[in-house]
Parts: sequence; C-alpha cells; structure tokens
Amino acid sequence: MRIRSPGRGDALLVVDVQKDFLPGGALAVPEGDAVIPPLNEALRAFSEAGLPIFATRDWHPPDHCSFVEQGGLWPLHCVAGTSGAAFPNSLRLPASSVLISKADDPAAEAYSAFSGTDLADRLSDRGVTRVFAGGLATDYCVLRTVLDARARRLDVVLLFDAVRAVNVESGDGAWAIDRMQAAGVIFAPTRTVLAGA
Repeated sequence: MRIRSPGRGDALLVVDVQKDFLPGGALAVPEGDAVIPPLNEALRAFSEAGLPIFATRDWHPPDHCSFVEQGGLWPLHCVAGTSGAAFPNSLRLPASSVLISKADDPAAEAYSAFSGTDLADRLSDRGVTRVFAGGLATDYCVLRTVLDARARRLDVVLLFDAVRAVNVESGDGAWAIDRMQAAGVIFAPTRTVLAGA
C-alpha cells in the first residue's frame, strides 16, 4: 500500500522517549535507544514542513499506583522533575513541539497519551486527521495511544523502525503489533514514509 507523505492534516506523535526507558534507565526497554535515529529523521521532516509535533511523557508523582511500592507492576520511573523523566539530549525535539504529560494522577494508570490529557482537543484544534507514531514501548504506551487514536477515528501510521517492546512476557510486542494491525493501523519504515515529504 502506498502511503501519502506527511502533509496538511498530519501530526507526528513521539511517545515516551525518556531517559528511564533507555538503556541504563530505571525501566529500560531493550534497544530502546534504537528508536531515536528514525524519530530524529521524522522530527526534522515534520519541523521543516511546519507540521505539528507532539511529544508525550510519563510524569509520575512519587507515589504513583503503577510502582511496585504501591502494589503496581513497575519499578520507580519517570518521576516528575527527575533526570529519568527527561528527554535524552540525543532526541532532537524542536522548540515548537507540544509536550503532553500523562499519568500524573497517583491513583490512575495511564498508558495512553489520551488518558487524562488534552491531546485529543489539541489534535482537533490543529485539524489533525492522521498521526504518525513512534516511541516506547510498543506493548504498553504506544499500543494504548495508537488504539485510542483509532477509537477517535484518526488514521494512524506506525513508524515500525521507531518502536521497541519491553516484553514483560515473551511475545508481548508481537501481540501488540497484531492488536494494532487489527485496529487498522498502517505499518511503515520511517524513510519510506518520509520519501518525498
């Protein structure tokens, strides 16, 4: 299937590329840093074209319900204001990027960037009907964000070279890809998508 190059009505969505999810971080995704080069290509192309860019981040309070200490699944990570919650310097986010902070309610899990945020309104205000998505992790925040985008009738192109899975259980990443494909998400490599953009 030929994919129309990014243009009017499109936005780039960079999901949770934060230090704690990269190698050496508190909740490192295997090969998580491999998403940065293709995302930088997309960031450059969208910025040069004047298209909107949204960067999401976990912005947890120290007592967030997702943490093991609170009975959750995950180690302490991406606590608001800490170095682990920051974007890495190698991720070249333009100054015009819109930041979406999520999972900041201590009592609520929020894998999706649409959960408890104004992302949907911001996309609508910019006339966005299609999003190009990449980031971390395939089987959690990318999956939930992409499924919520589809539920809101947005077209979604997943930059499949710009995602990696945490794979808590073997095969979680493959399962997530199946879920997204079943929801009508289109998968494509970044350079193919950007050709002619």
